[in-house]
Amino acid sequence: MTEAAGPSVEGAREWAERLGWSYGLIAPDAVDRGAALARLDAARAEAQAALARYNQAWLRASRAGSEAWHQEPSVVAAHRLYDEAGSRCLPEALWRAPHRDDIGRSPELPFALLFLEWEARFPQEWTQHAKAWGTKQALIRDLARCDHRDEMVKAKLLDLVEVVVQRAYRCKDREYVRVARAVDCADLRTRLNRAHHSENPWAQLHAGYVLWLLDRPELPNTRHVWRTWLADTRTC
Repeated sequence: MTEAAGPSVEGAREWAERLGWSYGLIAPDAVDRGAALARLDAARAEAQAALARYNQAWLRASRAGSEAWHQEPSVVAAHRLYDEAGSRCLPEALWRAPHRDDIGRSPELPFALLFLEWEARFPQEWTQHAKAWGTKQALIRDLARCDHRDEMVKAKLLDLVEVVVQRAYRCKDREYVRVARAVDCADLRTRLNRAHHSENPWAQLHAGYVLWLLDRPELPNTRHVWRTWLADTRTC
């Protein structure tokens, strides 16, 4: 496997030129989403083929006995082609993003939010076409740590928390507690209270748990804490 290594000087325009089409993945219209999904499948297939060619190139070079096999022209060229192909699809492009220590400064930010919104609103399509639980977890954690003074970013995160608490639990959803704590505000609590008092049993449960944790910032969001809270709730 190649290590993630993307161009570090790119800006938002370059990302938009390569991935602007991916907003179709969260389009309300199923036809628009279908077109975006077809494009994603083709782009990911191209990236996988480029990865296979890169793996073949470094395998041949390493077997040739060169100590600097990774600098062989064929390996460098194959890596560049794989990197370029990966930059045109999701989630691969997110693995190559600069400023991973501060996603708020990275041109990947809109597409990180898009990737999570896609998973939140169209989970089955996300799972079928681009399932990446580790990427989901990493992005949520990165976004929980970033500067939330940007109102657009904060609004997107509030929406994500609101959507996620209203569904059956999916892998890594518990990471959204980090986001809820990071953007805690009256608006979020209003949304969570509305979900908690709705007729949706998942929303009642998950929103209630998040609200409880917001009032107890000293508690870790562990499975033990969740099970204890759940047991106490069911005995009330």
